[in-house]
Amino acid sequence: MRKTSRRRIKKKKRSNFFSEIKSVFSFKSTLLILFIFILPLLDRNAYHIDVLVTAGIFMLLALGLNVIVGSAGILNLGYAALFAIGAYTYALVNIHLHIPFWIGLWVSAFSAAFFGMILAFPAIRLTGDYIAMVTLGTGEIVRIMLNNLDPITGGPNGLLGIEHPTLWIYDFGVHSTPYYFLIFALLILIIFILKRIESSRLGRAWIALREDELAASCMGINPVWAKLSAFGIGGFIAGIAGSIFAAKQGTISPDSFDFVVSVTVLAMIVLGGLGKISGVITGALALSLLPELLRGFDLYRMLLFGLAMIIIMLFRPQGILGEHHQEEFKENLFERKTSQ
Repeated sequence: MRKTSRRRIKKKKRSNFFSEIKSVFSFKSTLLILFIFILPLLDRNAYHIDVLVTAGIFMLLALGLNVIVGSAGILNLGYAALFAIGAYTYALVNIHLHIPFWIGLWVSAFSAAFFGMILAFPAIRLTGDYIAMVTLGTGEIVRIMLNNLDPITGGPNGLLGIEHPTLWIYDFGVHSTPYYFLIFALLILIIFILKRIESSRLGRAWIALREDELAASCMGINPVWAKLSAFGIGGFIAGIAGSIFAAKQGTISPDSFDFVVSVTVLAMIVLGGLGKISGVITGALALSLLPELLRGFDLYRMLLFGLAMIIIMLFRPQGILGEHHQEEFKENLFERKTSQ
């Protein structure tokens, strides 16, 4: 009897796992994944693949920042600092300790996650604009430290001679195609994990914290634990993006991790839709490809880019794929009832 009951439990767990996979990856998303992996075979243009690799790195950053801003509702204006920690961690362990990329990738991810949790400590008791000021200051402190610690970080010149990834005999080198497959494989894995977290106790705690921190704490949710986990997971994803960026470039400098990067990633998730993974991916892809599509209009490129942003925000303030806030929906419903 015990053996049969155990077998039934195992079968239920397997069926639940596969049903969750089906819920995350629908038929349309499966077709999209297949198209993504076939695309380098259809388009042999190295420049196009390189642009998509850059877009993929920004997608990773947008997914990580969406955990902090979109899910937990914590405004972070210094996310480029976590990106920099991941890149410099891999560069340092690779240059000085000769650690290969596949190990350095996880070392960078955990280092950025640890730094993100340290960053969350002074922000635990802060909310709103105050936490935004703390994260902004932290991001600038990290950039200035990277500029001034010449013996360790190379100062303004950065670090040179970072090894490219190798897979058995194959060397990635500076070719964009292997990085393309690597980034989008990681994107699929991270999206699956984030989807699982959304429906978990931790994901619901983030949503409660975003809506009302006081009410969430009264309901038994520990806001300290929720904020630390959000910064840790967001930093982990930023560390992955940073290590891939450093490995692909072969050289890094503090100029690559300035305040503009933080604002750009924040604009991506706001444009796509806060808290929605599909919207974040869309926003990151749009803001990565739009400047390249407007490259033919050199004089007016940034003007057209800004106008496109303004138009989208005027007609879709919740983002391209975002949903209206629940309170706004209730207010509109109340106004309709009173007008009737």
